This record gives sequence, structure tokens and C-alpha cells, in this order.
Amino acid sequence: MAAALARQAAPTTYIRSAGLETGEADPFAVAVMAELGLDISRRTPRSLAELGDTAFDLIVTLAPEAHHHVLELSRTQSFDVAYWPTMDPSGAHGSRERILESYRAVRDALRAQVESMFSASGDGGRDIGTEAR
Repeated sequence: MAAALARQAAPTTYIRSAGLETGEADPFAVAVMAELGLDISRRTPRSLAELGDTAFDLIVTLAPEAHHHVLELSRTQSFDVAYWPTMDPSGAHGSRERILESYRAVRDALRAQVESMFSASGDGGRDIGTEAR
């Protein structure tokens, strides 16, 4: 979600997304992003190793495990690291609407972070990677 929101906020900035785990697109994430007109249905989670590129100016991490992993990488590579502690909505329980509410809360928090980052720096021309779970 963070990468799609960042691409929307800064379309001329090179933005990639990776996580610690690979898998399939999360249907709840797809649904809440579609509410904003963003289609992430074809994006599948990749690992940082699969990304094959760590030549970023900034990597934003969303989970403690990802943050630790990226900090280890930053010891031998040159990039800034930002940590945005983010709740994992995939553990939400209850009705479909209640689960979607959890995903919306995460989406909206990430959107605020992205907007704050790009409004502070402008589009800035930075190459940004996001590292999730």
C-alpha cells in the first residue's frame, strides 16, 4: 500500500516495494486501495533479494523485523532508512467490514506519512524503496 500511495504522491520518483516475505496480493489491501482509485491487484509481494536493487536514496520500513533487516543492509550500503511503525491489518478478525476498517486505518495512516514526506521534500527526485513484512 505504501508504495502505491507514494507513486500517486510523487509520480516522477522511482519507487519500489519489497518485504521480508513473498506471496500473493492481499484481497483486503486491494479492496481498500481500489476505494482510492489505485489498482494494486497485479502486484505480488517480493522479497528485497528478488527486487535485485538496493540503490535507493531512502528505504522506508513498516515493521520491526523489516527495519532490523534493512539496518543490517545499511551497514554496507549507502542509503537512508526511515521507520514508520505500522500495524499489520492481516490479523484483524470479525466481519468483512470490520477487517476492511482495519485495512483502511493502515492505508490512511500510510497516506498521511507519504503526503507528509513528499510535501516536506517536494517530489525531491529521491529513489525510494519500501520494505514491509
